[in-house]
Amino acid sequence: MLRQEQKQMSLYSILYNKIPENHILKIINSVVDFSFINKLLEESYCKNFGRPAKEPEMMCKLLFIQYLYMLSDEKVIEEARLNIAYMYFIGINPEEELPDKSLLSKFRTQRLEEYTLDEIITEIVRQCVEKNIIKGISVSIDATHVEANTIKKTPERLMKHLARKIIKTYEENNGVLENIPEVPNYKEIEDHKEAKKVMKEYLETVIEKVEKKTEVINQYSQTKEIINKSKEILNDPKFLNQKGIRSIIDEDARVGRKSHTQDFYGYKTEFVMTTDERIITSVRTADGAYVDGTYVKEMIDETLKSGIKINEFFGDKAYFRKPILNIIKEIKAKAYIPVSESVYRIDESEYSYNKDSDEWQCNQGNTTVKKKYYKAKRKSGKDKEGYKYYFELTQCKNCPKHNECAKKSARKILQIGLNTTEFYEIAQYQKTEEYLEKYKKRASIEGKNAELKRLHGLCRARGYGLFSVSLQSKLSAIAVNIKRIAAIATLKFCIFSFKIGIFNHNLKYC
Repeated sequence: MLRQEQKQMSLYSILYNKIPENHILKIINSVVDFSFINKLLEESYCKNFGRPAKEPEMMCKLLFIQYLYMLSDEKVIEEARLNIAYMYFIGINPEEELPDKSLLSKFRTQRLEEYTLDEIITEIVRQCVEKNIIKGISVSIDATHVEANTIKKTPERLMKHLARKIIKTYEENNGVLENIPEVPNYKEIEDHKEAKKVMKEYLETVIEKVEKKTEVINQYSQTKEIINKSKEILNDPKFLNQKGIRSIIDEDARVGRKSHTQDFYGYKTEFVMTTDERIITSVRTADGAYVDGTYVKEMIDETLKSGIKINEFFGDKAYFRKPILNIIKEIKAKAYIPVSESVYRIDESEYSYNKDSDEWQCNQGNTTVKKKYYKAKRKSGKDKEGYKYYFELTQCKNCPKHNECAKKSARKILQIGLNTTEFYEIAQYQKTEEYLEKYKKRASIEGKNAELKRLHGLCRARGYGLFSVSLQSKLSAIAVNIKRIAAIATLKFCIFSFKIGIFNHNLKYC
């Protein structure tokens, strides 16, 4: 159960006076009230029975220190026993005992939830808005990749490991399994498709032979669980195409793309950050195949919940999609997102558009005279919708480029998507000096991205699985926020002290 009474500081707490006033942990403790964490997590504890538990606030603060200074579970407890700044921040007396490192691990995996950390981030930001530490009206969004804490395996190697695991589990419980064929040496097979086929047949043979031992399968659920998992993997069409599971250790990690020529194996973390103060307001984590912007709606809602007013929204080309632009429009913000060639495919050297008359003009001066809506079925099964603009027939026939651009008909027909005209207007605005100057503000998020990776370990996963990486991402975000909030608070205090000094100086000679 949680402690009911307020803890009293002992005589030894006088040692905390030795901590400098400009220490990051002392500053953040004076700016942010973390007591809300106990209320947030009280439902996960028994109210009236059991021994008094370590307060969630204290456990969370230990995690914040851990990610702030890149420490292990063991090291953060060891350092907190010696460092009076750590003791002051987590709110204990210098003579008190700290929890065992195993308790910290249990708290992180069993008590903390993803939504809990979301609420902690939101509340910290809300308090900063309330105290005028955050005044900005613009946010930026970006995604960064996180390498998995294991290697990427080929389907052949993974099937070999699955077969070995099934055999090992069976033999641990029932003795030696006979008549199992020798493991094929798939590395000697040059054709990868053939190698995958051979290993698939081998794994299916192992599964079949073990399944014949009906009594064993019914008796030992662990063997049955591994077999069911193997069947699930084999039945996934993405698996043999090397787009599905690639590791038994980390089943959630996936292959993603860094660029057209580079890929990675792991996860993607997406975050929204205030552009001016550079404080993260929302974080989401997904597997490596995640499409940037999928969680934009939820992340914007969390940012607004913290009290931040969004007037400007910055992003890169990956976020230039109609649904995302509509979400930004709904909150009455202005989108500063470069036009993506994948959704806007008009060659502006060939065509220009007049919004008032709803007409397109080619580079030869010919103008469209008719517009028609069309809808067609794609091979994928989805409908393709848009408009066909018809150029004036006589002009096209007399045009010197007629044979070049109107091969199949008497006149040129321009076929565009439903949103092309709107995207054209956006593309024209993005060429102006105003937009180019404004978009420079987005660069601040790249620095935050680098800080998360280089200084707080977000370049590589600490554990395995999506839940573990999500906790890591959100705790890293809280750590960088603590640093930034302390820096802003220190700057504001210095400015205030400087103004008071000038005022006193002027008052002296009045």
